[in-house]
Amino acid sequence: EYLGFLMDNNSSPTNDKRIRQAINYGFDRRKMMKYLRNNVGIPGCHGFIPKGLPGFDTSKVYYEYDPQRALELLNEAGYPNGKGLPTIKLSTTATYLDLCKYIQQQLGILGINIDVDVNPPGALREQIAQSKSNWFRGSWIADYPDAENYLSLFYSKNHCPKGSNYTHFSSKEYDKLYEKAILETDYEKRIALYKKMNDIIIEESPIVVLYYDQVLRFVQKNISGFESNPLNLLILKNVNKD
Repeated sequence: EYLGFLMDNNSSPTNDKRIRQAINYGFDRRKMMKYLRNNVGIPGCHGFIPKGLPGFDTSKVYYEYDPQRALELLNEAGYPNGKGLPTIKLSTTATYLDLCKYIQQQLGILGINIDVDVNPPGALREQIAQSKSNWFRGSWIADYPDAENYLSLFYSKNHCPKGSNYTHFSSKEYDKLYEKAILETDYEKRIALYKKMNDIIIEESPIVVLYYDQVLRFVQKNISGFESNPLNLLILKNVNKD
């Protein structure tokens, strides 16, 4: 789950990387997960590759809550304590309104004023696909269990509406790494390339990673052999009921 910035809108204050980074530093993901998600999910502090896929690296922690660093970045961008910074509109759906309101409240303390715009799901998807939303709530579920499926969202040749790069992120360095990774057959070398790409995404911050979602399954005590799997498929061939 993430918030995406439209990267090629020069009229938006979020076109400045320092503003995007300040937003990333400006709210407490761990508190958000505890009080709004009942700790279902993992705070998005390790980049865009989610837990469970090779390339997810717990040794690297990005964008922990650091309001002081957020204020420093605002000052560097020419908006001391948020003074003069235009209100930024965040487009979402009613399902995620509580999370967006929480982010709005936390950023407001730092002088970053957010206008939360609630849309029907279909309307928001259309806005995002047509690049009509400067800052939007998005999510991605892999079509296959490889980090490339997530990293493809930032490959410049996948700009929407042709592909899934809804932020219109462009980086020649990133593209070279991506093209090299999809041809790399050595497993360890490919994962190393994925990690470099993840670093670039976090540094440039076309997105705000919120959390990595989790699926919970409740099973009766008399059921055995029922296990989860990476694709969350319901497989019953090994299930027994006592």
